[in-house]
Amino acid sequence: MRRVLIIEDSADIADLIQLHLKDINCEADIAVDGKSGIEFFKERKYDLVILDLMLPVMDGLEVCKQLRALPGYVPIIMLTSKSSELDRVLGLEIGADDYVTKPFSIPELLARIKAQFRRAESTAQSTRKDVSETLVFAGLVIDVAKRRVTVVENQIELTAKEFELLVHFARHPGRVFTRVQLLDQVWGYSYEGYEHTVNSHINRLRAKIEQDPVNPRYILTVWGVGYKFTDELS
Repeated sequence: MRRVLIIEDSADIADLIQLHLKDINCEADIAVDGKSGIEFFKERKYDLVILDLMLPVMDGLEVCKQLRALPGYVPIIMLTSKSSELDRVLGLEIGADDYVTKPFSIPELLARIKAQFRRAESTAQSTRKDVSETLVFAGLVIDVAKRRVTVVENQIELTAKEFELLVHFARHPGRVFTRVQLLDQVWGYSYEGYEHTVNSHINRLRAKIEQDPVNPRYILTVWGVGYKFTDELS
């Protein structure tokens, strides 16, 4: 049975989600504010977090940021009643895997949750299958199993999503991906209208692995289309 952490200050919403999570064989704990949500997360092992954006004590964006700074990667679905695109984009950029806008239907939320479970299982299977996979390019080494990246023998610290994005590129050198394709294949959903989330992650990734981010040698821009990983350095 999977365990889910619900961080939501509305008792009615939290209780409803907790009730219906039983339909997909999940147990759930409820935290009513951001601070207690982080304490719950540190005390127990969870398979997924459902995180409200507007929380007392500490808002959802700050909670998301702090959860992503902790060891291990657990999918986060953010709940938001805001109409502002900025808040949704910020949530995705600091580590949320998906978002659902209030009011939402329970079947939709359960479908999103099951999709995150499938993605997590697929990632785990891929890691086991590729336990010895190492991707080597000029000056760049990616140890997939150990999730370690070095550039000219210097270890680079990447977020989980930055690492997944880099591995996806490096496994397909020379192949051009549109932003929508990258959202679908790396994030797991085609977030219509949020293609600039890809831009932000690529900019941060370049800043970490490229000697000159303005003139990159690994992740190249294909103007008018998207991005590709160089096929000239393997």
